[in-house]
Amino acid sequence: MNKWLDQPEAHLDPVVAQAYDSSTASEFEPAAISAAVDLLTELASGDRARALEFAIGTGRIAVPLAARGVTVHGIDASEPMLAQLKAKPGADAIETTVGDMTETTVGHDFDLVYLVYNTVMNLRSQAAQVACFANAARHLRPGGRFVIETMVPELRRLSQGETILPFDVSHHHLGFDEYVDFAEQVLVSHHYHLAPDGTARNSAPAFRYVWPAELDLMAQLAGLERESRWADWERSTFTGDSTKHISVWRKPR
Repeated sequence: MNKWLDQPEAHLDPVVAQAYDSSTASEFEPAAISAAVDLLTELASGDRARALEFAIGTGRIAVPLAARGVTVHGIDASEPMLAQLKAKPGADAIETTVGDMTETTVGHDFDLVYLVYNTVMNLRSQAAQVACFANAARHLRPGGRFVIETMVPELRRLSQGETILPFDVSHHHLGFDEYVDFAEQVLVSHHYHLAPDGTARNSAPAFRYVWPAELDLMAQLAGLERESRWADWERSTFTGDSTKHISVWRKPR
């Protein structure tokens, strides 16, 4: 097995969970959260909509979604992340389950299952990603939707022989993606946080990057049909130059 894939999942670490919501990533900005919640609320549809978040984490999306009147349940393998969620105002309306999003089952009649912020790549094998789709399909009622937000691999930006691309260069953070294994689609993100008392570095455990067309095939194997694909939560047109996508698959009625 690739050496990077042997590393433990970072989100199981209480220190990581405690600092998670302090991220300066654009996905944590209020406008970005609002845009995601707006679209998810619409996709859940109905006065008594029920949504399930795979890898709910600290509830960055789940808490404001529940505040919109959607009944939200969450699955996450990290008890420290769920502890951070439970401490938030409004979290008492959200039911959570400690478990694996590839196999844990909490119902069969959800209007919406969603998995955001590149988290599908935390599943480090194609088999696990396929199992995730199958589990989403098990939870959905006929006509229900599965939504994924994830990056588009940017291999086209790499010159021959290169493996590293910057994804964030700011006054407080430097981020670089390293494509460490093209055959197994393994990516490692390196972070340098610039603090007044020095520079702190950490490398996230390996991810398995996945192509949009590959996700469509996983959906097909799970009996789901693609309904939409956008470049962002505002529904911008997805093109060959898009760096991420919001994809929606639907369970046939």
